[in-house]
Amino acid sequence: MILEPDDIARRLADRDGWSLSPDGKAITRRFDFKGFAKAVEMANLAAWLGNKRGHHADVAFGWGYCQVSFTTRDAGGLTDADFAAAAHLDALLS
Repeated sequence: MILEPDDIARRLADRDGWSLSPDGKAITRRFDFKGFAKAVEMANLAAWLGNKRGHHADVAFGWGYCQVSFTTRDAGGLTDADFAAAAHLDALLS
């Protein structure tokens, strides 16, 4: 079930560093690093988590950054699964 805008805003307030995409259908966080290797490691971590949870992120990375976005494609927007995946990724990094 797609989340309502008020619920999305409340959940985003609890997810430090995550922001809503302009179309309101994804949440995104950019991670900044010094160098390329850490960015690749972050991309691999997001991919591993997606495989483990069965909920895959869109990942973009390059020298010094990795951007991770979650959306539930088959629902056409944000669901509980997206915020749960973001929370799990945050927990792995803490």
